[in-house]
Amino acid sequence: MTKILLYPTYFPSIVQMIAVVKAEEVVFEINDNYQKQTYRNRTYIAHNNGKLLLNIPIKHTKDGERQKTADVVIENDFPWQLHHWKSLQTAYRTSPFFEFYEDDLMPIFKTPASSLLKLNFQIFEMLQELIGFSTDYSNTETYQKTPDFLDLRLLCDVRKAKKFVMEPYTQVLEANHGFLPNLSVLDLLFNEGPNTLNYLESQSFKFE
Repeated sequence: MTKILLYPTYFPSIVQMIAVVKAEEVVFEINDNYQKQTYRNRTYIAHNNGKLLLNIPIKHTKDGERQKTADVVIENDFPWQLHHWKSLQTAYRTSPFFEFYEDDLMPIFKTPASSLLKLNFQIFEMLQELIGFSTDYSNTETYQKTPDFLDLRLLCDVRKAKKFVMEPYTQVLEANHGFLPNLSVLDLLFNEGPNTLNYLESQSFKFE
């Protein structure tokens, strides 16, 4: 893959990160209308009983009109950052590499955030450093209705995204519920550590 189009998401899914590390260039769509039930403001991690949703609450417009994702403001009346951080600690504190990345990730959950888009870009840049890749990326200037390069925006849609079969890796809670595919890349990071990039690069999905 040479150039792909994606939405910025909250601690992206493993499939989305596979697409990113295999691309030579990533273009992020930032001129879209915000949609509910997408990975823009949610991610899934492992839990004792299966998958656990971590959802960022957002402020909706009073009149119900659509708003651009770039304009979405996070609702901080609920301590979602504390909730997400405690959930990660509970789920992964016994994983091989949680403590290795804990100090790097903690500021995301300790520093107040207002813009969803800015937070997602902050997370993406942090993941570049933690995983060890440096894919070039840029942002759209207008909404791309029919891009002339590979459109992978559906990877952001929880309901419509294509299911990919990925190679299993050891998960800390696997004994409780079996292998859970395509969780947040955090699951891969906490379980595989420095091998995360090698795993992402080794998957042979056909995105076209």
